[in-house]
Amino acid sequence: MPAHVRAHFGGASEYLRQQAQEAGMEMVVPEVIPNSRRALEAAEYAREQGKHPAFHKAVFHKLYAEGQDIARWEVLRDAAEMVGLDSNEMQRKTGSGAYTAFVDAQKARLISLGATGVPLFVFDDKYVIIGLRPYEAFQEVMAHLSKEKGVRSKE
Repeated sequence: MPAHVRAHFGGASEYLRQQAQEAGMEMVVPEVIPNSRRALEAAEYAREQGKHPAFHKAVFHKLYAEGQDIARWEVLRDAAEMVGLDSNEMQRKTGSGAYTAFVDAQKARLISLGATGVPLFVFDDKYVIIGLRPYEAFQEVMAHLSKEKGVRSKE
């Protein structure tokens, strides 16, 4: 990353690194911001195979624990194999564009909800939390949704 981009993300990266350390994990800030498009499409293959959560976790580990470029087939193939997916089929189906339209539609839907960055959390298809936010922000959204739906708090 250029120095000015690294400076812009420096605070967020340091915050994430600190959070990871508090959870007993080490975080590597990648030297480059990879294009995650291929990984997003490969994740849809994993979803079809019932392995999305495991694949997602493996890809995050490759990026944030190992600093690997998740735009590279070798990295995605390794993540697929780690979770018991057929890496040849994953690359063939993903590379053929089988998931392109779906990922495009999801991206358009998120933009229509006001998505402008990551991380991104969508609640009930209408409330969005963008970026690094404290736990209290999530509690507020959940309380608001509970009120809307008439759900009483357990407190």
